[in-house]
Amino acid sequence: QPQIVESGGGLVESGGSLRLSCAASGRILSYYAIGWFRQAPGKEREAVSCISSGGGRTNYAESVKGRFTISRDNAKNTVYLQMNNLKPEDTAVYYCAARMTAGDMCVMTGDYTYWGQGTQVTVSA
Repeated sequence: QPQIVESGGGLVESGGSLRLSCAASGRILSYYAIGWFRQAPGKEREAVSCISSGGGRTNYAESVKGRFTISRDNAKNTVYLQMNNLKPEDTAVYYCAARMTAGDMCVMTGDYTYWGQGTQVTVSA
């Protein structure tokens, strides 16, 4: 099974950018669809974006469309989440997750199999 590690979180001012990385070891990440999720204090976890195993399909939450971009480099066994024009409401712990899917697709539900430990993103006003 893949061991998933997120990185790239931090503190940024409103309007700033961050790029999160999701790296895997132990199994080739290209086998899996990848989802990014986030959870803010006192709130339920929500799906942010996902990308299919082949990279041909992506989905985004309405709240991040036009600001976030998901991509993957299977040669580097890494998936990225580029976050631009960050807002204070984007503050959360961001998690990367992996799951197998039938075909080149991804889902925005939370039923992913493997999860990372999360990386904190804090956006100041």
